[in-house]
Amino acid sequence: MKKAVVLAHFGTTHEDTKEKIIDKINEKIEKAFNEFDFFYVYTSRIINRILSKRGVERENALQLLERLKKEGYEEVYIQPTFVINGIEMENLKFEVEEYKKEFKKIKVSNSLLSEYDDYKRVIERITKDIKLEKDEAIVLVGHGTEHFSIATYPMVEYVAKDLGKNVIVGTVEGFLDIDSVEKKLKERGFNRITLQPLLFVAGDHAKNDIGIEWRNELEERGFKVELNLIGLGEMEEIQNLYFEKLKKLFENDEDIRKKKIEYSKGDRI
Repeated sequence: MKKAVVLAHFGTTHEDTKEKIIDKINEKIEKAFNEFDFFYVYTSRIINRILSKRGVERENALQLLERLKKEGYEEVYIQPTFVINGIEMENLKFEVEEYKKEFKKIKVSNSLLSEYDDYKRVIERITKDIKLEKDEAIVLVGHGTEHFSIATYPMVEYVAKDLGKNVIVGTVEGFLDIDSVEKKLKERGFNRITLQPLLFVAGDHAKNDIGIEWRNELEERGFKVELNLIGLGEMEEIQNLYFEKLKKLFENDEDIRKKKIEYSKGDRI
């Protein structure tokens, strides 16, 4: 039986970021699950189009699934490296649904921030190397979305506060803009901040939107700003979180739809 493990990345056009993050986690997963054939895709059509103009071809999820079907694969396990369960995740699930009947088994795991323990472990990792005084905070800046998963970002801040961590969350796109961040910083008396991406890779948004625009704007508004432009995917503990999610995908074969049918028949309590 031919079995495949697939990492689904949003993607990046920055080769340095690819080498530090995407290549490293690809290698880690490929070695750990060596009984499977390993593949990876970029889900962003825009990034794939830019790369194609450079002569670099990357498959998206639909293209890879079509290839796996033709090559006779029977089981496919997909781990996305998205941070939130947003538009990219929803689209990936739609694409997988189109191929449900083409494989004996095809399963998709969750994004990084899905359960409470995910939030807790991510926050603890981000804050463990940064010692903050009372007037200091970490400002995490995510991508943002119009999807209802926008609620993920205030949840990060809520869990951080519950853990006693000085963390404020903003987004490049969406309602948690720089004005919202400034308001919270002033309300809580934070004058010095460490600005850090809440992104899997430190690409365009990290280097330009966060590292230049947000930094300059916050400094003009009177804050002392330090930069920590590290993608979440660079952190071994967070790579391990994705690893654990993929491992659970193999171990948990329970289908919620089957469970619901059993509940309705009274076969389960």
